[in-house]
This record gives sequence, structure tokens and C-alpha cells, in this order.
Amino acid sequence: MKGKVILEGLEFHAYHGVYPHERSSGNKFELDVVVETEFGESAFQDDLSGTINYEDVYALVKAEMEKPSKLLERVGHSIAEKILASFPGAIAVHISISKFNPPIGGVCRKASVTISKAR
Repeated sequence: MKGKVILEGLEFHAYHGVYPHERSSGNKFELDVVVETEFGESAFQDDLSGTINYEDVYALVKAEMEKPSKLLERVGHSIAEKILASFPGAIAVHISISKFNPPIGGVCRKASVTISKAR
């Protein structure tokens, strides 16, 4: 049976940004992660081996967020590729990353990018 494993509202303080002050002081980021998968029958028998462990997905996302990058597109792409490489049951991944209070010269609560990648 096809389904999705979803983590919403993951929050991190990270050092992504084009400008030096973004990379030195950091900023607040929020991520949503959607992993499309085929649930194994064992998942419906209460066995974790039939699904994608969202704790492992979180650990992977956290590790990638700790690597400073200039662009959110790069971060999202890297997370998507790592998830597909790490979880054979993952069919597709959708990552949304938001940076709060981006330095755009005006009021903006957050700037976001979305990355989708499939096998």
C-alpha cells in the first residue's frame, strides 16, 4: 500500500545564506519533509521494518542542516538525495525549507523553497 511519512515543522538554527553575516550569526529555519513509500505488510502488523523510520529521517535532516550552504536549493537537494540513498523504500521525497526574516531589505516573515526528487 502506498503512503507517505511526513515530518512537519522541523526547526533548526543553521548557517545558510549568501551573505557573510548569515553564515556567521545563523538564522532560524523550518522544514517539512514528505517521503513517499510503499508500506510493507509488516507495518500493519506493528513492525517498524515495514515503513520508513521518521526518527532516522530526522537524524539525516539534522546532519545536513549542520552543513553551511549558501543556497536553500542546495540544502534541499542534498537532503532529498540522502533520503533516497538511505531508504530503499523511498519512492519520492519533497522538501520545503523556510528561512525566517530573510535579508531582502523589507518585511518578510520567511522565504521558502521546495525540492522534489523521485527515483
